[in-house]
Order: sequence, then C-alpha cells, then structure tokens
Amino acid sequence: MPPSPFLPVPLSGVVPPLCTPLTDAGRVDARSLVALTERMVDAGVDGLFVLGSTGEAAYLSDVQRGTVVETVVGAARGRLPVLAGAIDMATARVLDHARTAQSQGADAIVATAPFYTRTHPAEIANHFTRLRTAVDLPLFAYDIPVAVHTKLPAGTVLALAADGVLAGLKDSSGDEGTLRRLMIRLRSVNAEFSVLTGSELSVDGALLAGAHGVVPGLGNVDPAGYVRLYAHARAGRWPAAAAEQDRLAALFALTDVGDEADMGRSSSALGAFKAALHHLGVIDSPATAAPQLPLDDAANRTVRRLLEEAGLL
Repeated sequence: MPPSPFLPVPLSGVVPPLCTPLTDAGRVDARSLVALTERMVDAGVDGLFVLGSTGEAAYLSDVQRGTVVETVVGAARGRLPVLAGAIDMATARVLDHARTAQSQGADAIVATAPFYTRTHPAEIANHFTRLRTAVDLPLFAYDIPVAVHTKLPAGTVLALAADGVLAGLKDSSGDEGTLRRLMIRLRSVNAEFSVLTGSELSVDGALLAGAHGVVPGLGNVDPAGYVRLYAHARAGRWPAAAAEQDRLAALFALTDVGDEADMGRSSSALGAFKAALHHLGVIDSPATAAPQLPLDDAANRTVRRLLEEAGLL
C-alpha cells in the first residue's frame, strides 16, 4: 500500500492522541470511538493519533489494537490523517503492529525506542531503520523517557532525519530546553521534518520556538481550545495564545482528581479524560483498561465541576 496522500509534509497543527473507549466488560467500544473521531473532525483538528499513551496502547491486546486502527481509519474516511502507534518492547513486535496498522489504512506510524532491555543509540537507530524499511509509511519517533526509560539521543534523531528514516518527532520528554536546541539543528538537516510537542501545558512556547504542532491528551476533552491556541500562535497573536493556554492549563487540573494514595498517576489522568468524555455524552462508559483503577464518586464529581467551570457543560 503506498503512503497516504492525506499526510501533509511537514505535519503540523493539532493532532490529539485519542482515548480508546471501552465497554464495562473491557471490549473496545467502536460506537463511542466513532463518536470521538467525529468530535475531533468537527473541532477542526489536523490529524488523529491512535494507540499512544492516552490511547492506553500498553494495556490493549493485539486484537484490540487492530480494532482501534480499523475503526478510526474507517470513521475518518480520509478527512484527517491517522497516525498509529506501534509501541512494544522489541523490533519484531513493533514490526507486527506497524504492518497491521498499514494493512488497515493508517497514514503514518509512531514508535518509541525499544524498552525493557537497555538499548544502545546504535541499536535504537537500527530499530527505526528496520521499521521504516519494512513498512512504507512515514515514521515518527516518540520520545517518552518516563515510559521507555531511554531519552532519544539528539544525534540519533538528527542522523535519522537527515537520512529520511524519520518523518518527525513526537516529543513527550518534558525537556523543553533540549528540544529547542534540537529544533535549531533540525532546520539545517531536513526542512520537511515535523516536530510535535506532547507538552500540552506549554504549547504556546513550543510553537514560538519552532514546533510544528501539538499532540495534547487534553485535546480529547477540549479539542476546540487547542485549535484556537494553534490558530492564535500561527497568526502571531501571542497574548491570545497565552490566554488560551492558561485556560487549558486550568482545565488540566482534572487529571489530578484521583487520590495518589489509591491509584497511579496514569489511572487518574486517563480516568479523568474518560470521565469527562462520558459527562460530555461522547462515550458510553468511562471504563479504563485493567489493571488501572476507576475514579471514585468524589473524583467524578470534581471532573464534572471542572467541565462546568470551563464552560464545556
């Protein structure tokens, strides 16, 4: 299958990492996933990223992952490019996910470095090169050291960008200084290389520094807010962009509703995104994948209050 013509070069704008709605029994809720996709289209986002951290890829079976890609590609109907996460511990498993996503019509692949084992930069480069050679789709590197426990080396990213192995970088490292220095060097290496920030609380700063777009988990809840933020930044309306960013930062408080004595940070954040989507009538159930724990009633009430304060309900 040839690369999709729907993926702009460089990819820019707002590319939300979609939540994966589940039924109370733990199955992928395709109806709710279609509704979530339509919500993103209506909000004017620029692309969709499935099977990332916000999509609970680490918790889903291979069959469930395939269902997610197939459902979103079908719902998008070519109106938006679909980037599919191929995230697993080693190259062979990542290749399996990437080939499945390609067969189901994904427009690009997003992959981390291998994890669990300790991986040398030369092995990371080999991993991405093998993946790009085997699957003829644009490949984005996903830098998320909090989960992978390896920071993508700047030299490796630059070399793979220069060679055309990588089409872009989704940076969730939280290391904004290093990212800015990398972007300066990337400009002279590959003008078509796309940098997307996952630091959704400092998007205005990243765009001012030269990032092409944002992959905001909170964009599931308020995609229109990020679309406005991006539009303000691209038009040079920086005070308006900062005001929109401040509003979204306040809304991000919903990810803190879970009691850290009772659940992990992931359970709280993903549970809050899904609870918000449930309150908004987008998905049928706020269920998260095992072994994550559900929000309690008090946390759910707080999510609803924050939505009301943000004017979303």
